[in-house]
Amino acid sequence: MQVRVFLAGAGGAVGRALSPLLVANGYEVHGSTRQAQRVPMLESLGVKPVVLDVFDAPALTRALKHIKPAIVMHQLTDLPPALDPARMADALERNARVRRVGTRNLADAALAAGATRLIAQSIAWAYAPGGESRAAPHTEEQALDTQAQGARAVSIGGVIALEDITLNTPGLSGTVLRYGQLYGAHTGFDEKRGNCPLHVEAAAVGALLAMQRACGGVFNFAEESVAVDSGKARRELGWKPELRAQDLLKLRRAA
Repeated sequence: MQVRVFLAGAGGAVGRALSPLLVANGYEVHGSTRQAQRVPMLESLGVKPVVLDVFDAPALTRALKHIKPAIVMHQLTDLPPALDPARMADALERNARVRRVGTRNLADAALAAGATRLIAQSIAWAYAPGGESRAAPHTEEQALDTQAQGARAVSIGGVIALEDITLNTPGLSGTVLRYGQLYGAHTGFDEKRGNCPLHVEAAAVGALLAMQRACGGVFNFAEESVAVDSGKARRELGWKPELRAQDLLKLRRAA
């Protein structure tokens, strides 16, 4: 039987890259979007679309009880195209709410539906500053920036809530994907950016490998930098930052 997956945020940048990978690897993918106009696009990717809002907890729970997924994948964000500076102040608050409230709703709905795993997107630039270098970038064991101020504090607060819910909800095996700064199709950025860049297809590949090979925990995913060490993902998941969706589809056909 196919493993059934509920992909929250299937219409987002990572979701669009990840959906065909999941389908090609034999998963039955039910993907959510808030926008009904994205239904044809999701169907073209092989996804069974579900139009709902993660903040509508009763509707979310009803949907997951009907779908009965084994795994819930959280790839939701609420950010403006290309991180438009004029819209970012409000967007940061909305995005933090997705991480706090949306993640809680997803975890509760997952449990109610009998799911056993929750995998959630986080960020790799949330570590407390200081000490990083090319010889010793941040690893997953290091502390997050709980002393952040201003806009960064809003983002970090949401991240802390998301990771706590994902990793510490009884009855769920939780995996956190700490992504670097995304670039590539549908991200609004064609070129690398930030101090820990990550191509959106490499992020999608990381999500698939985590689904297949991780037994919970936290993983960094970023290209080599002074800021973030992705050695754990390389060792335990077989991930490489240069991997793209086509690489895994080729491997799938060869097998």
